[in-house]
Amino acid sequence: MPTLQIDSGLEMFYQVDNFTDPWTKPKTVLLLHGNSESGDAWFAWVPELARDFRVVRPDMRGFGRSTPMARDFKWSLDVLSDDFIRLMDELKIERFHVVGAKIGGTIARGFAARYPDRILSLSVVGSPAALRPQAETKVAAMTELFEKHGIEHWARTTMDKRLGTRFPQEAKDWWTKFMARTSLSSQLGFIPAIGYADIRADIPKIRCPTFVITTEESDVASVEQTREWQSAIPGSELMVVKNDSYHPAISAARECVPAVRAFLHKHSERAQPLS
Repeated sequence: MPTLQIDSGLEMFYQVDNFTDPWTKPKTVLLLHGNSESGDAWFAWVPELARDFRVVRPDMRGFGRSTPMARDFKWSLDVLSDDFIRLMDELKIERFHVVGAKIGGTIARGFAARYPDRILSLSVVGSPAALRPQAETKVAAMTELFEKHGIEHWARTTMDKRLGTRFPQEAKDWWTKFMARTSLSSQLGFIPAIGYADIRADIPKIRCPTFVITTEESDVASVEQTREWQSAIPGSELMVVKNDSYHPAISAARECVPAVRAFLHKHSERAQPLS
């Protein structure tokens, strides 16, 4: 299994999917998953993207098959951004597209602001506002919930809002078990520092072509709240999907993936022949 030793406390697991023609030099897409997930969350995206792009799917620090983090680990967007740059440096990929879903979209926005010279384009799918309302109160309530009932209980009780009322129950059951694999210590440190991070200062620093997808009835951010930060990024585009889920990367993959793929092509140079 491919892993990268980022530092003494992190062995990062990642996957690379590349089904492009062997005589071309494809652009690379870095996929950043959401909270309590792993790179496996992109199962609906890989078949659609990997024929045209090299797809890199890391398990974020603390999640999936990467090293869990202690509860007192000092999470920050700087740390996470540096993790991903280390990975892309290891893979010898200088410039690349970034796609982030849910909190992965928050991280992706912070990443694009910190490394503007490395990012070809940014796609944000079903992500919260730049500043989430009542953050302190919600963090306290979530922390208490995790400590009393664990991650699986939280995942199950929020799944209808996450994946929408029309998503199959068997899919929601699978997704609940998938999220429940997350280390509790990672989750307890991640939520206050990253899950409710204030990224308002990062938005004006994003200069790459940006594509944002949200839903009509997202529980984490209204269309108006999403448009507020999206419109502050010059030349950015907004797509609104008719859906009542806040995770359209999964619940509306059939609409989202082709739209993002078209955006990536629009902002990629034609694949170059190998020399």
